[in-house]
Amino acid sequence: MKKYKTEQEAFWAGEFGDEYIARNKDSWLLASNLALFSAILKRTKNVTSVIEFGANIGMNIHALKSLLPEAELNAIEINSKAVEELKKIDTLNVYHQSILDFIPDTQSDFIFSKGVLIHLEPTMLPQVYATMYNASRRYICVIEYYNPSPMEISYRGHSEKMYKRDFAGEILDTYPDLELVDYGFVYHRDPMFLQGDLTWFLMEKKVKNG
Repeated sequence: MKKYKTEQEAFWAGEFGDEYIARNKDSWLLASNLALFSAILKRTKNVTSVIEFGANIGMNIHALKSLLPEAELNAIEINSKAVEELKKIDTLNVYHQSILDFIPDTQSDFIFSKGVLIHLEPTMLPQVYATMYNASRRYICVIEYYNPSPMEISYRGHSEKMYKRDFAGEILDTYPDLELVDYGFVYHRDPMFLQGDLTWFLMEKKVKNG
C-alpha cells in the first residue's frame, strides 16, 4: 500500500474515497456544474487548456468539455476507482497521483479546484498554492467553503477532514502579481442549480509590461 505524506491523502485514496464516488455522480450535478462554470468562464478570455486539482470521476470535467469543446483538459486524482472513470472521458489527460506529488510539466490557461482544498492538511496548503500558481498560465479558480478565518468542521463524523478558510485571500497575499477578477456564491437551497454553499474566486496573473 502506498505511503502518503498526510492522513488526508490516505483517507481519500482509500475506502472513504471510493464511497464518495457513489454519492457524487447524479445527473443533477452536471446541470449545476454547467450553470456554475458558465458564470465563471464568462469572466475569462481565450481559455484553451485546463487542469483540475482533484477531479474525482470528472463531473466538473464533463461540464467543461461541453463549455470548452476545443480545450485541452487535464485532471489530477488520487483515488484509483475515480481514475478508472476519468480514463473513460475521451481526450482527457489524467494524472493518477496526489496533488502533493504533482509537478506541472507545462502551464495551462485555467487551473481550478472545487471542494478539494477544504479536505487537505492545512500545513500543506502553501505547497499546493505554489503548485497551482506554477501550473497556471493565466487563471486560477478556487471553488471551496469560505470563512474569513481558518476553522475545522466535522465531516460525516470524521475529524481533521474538512476545513474552511479564505483560500483565495491566502493565494492573493502570497502572489502579488495575481488580481481578483470576480467571485460568487452558490446557495444550497437554490431551486434550480444547488451546489452546497460553495464560494468561487477567479484570479488572474497580471500582464507584465516589457
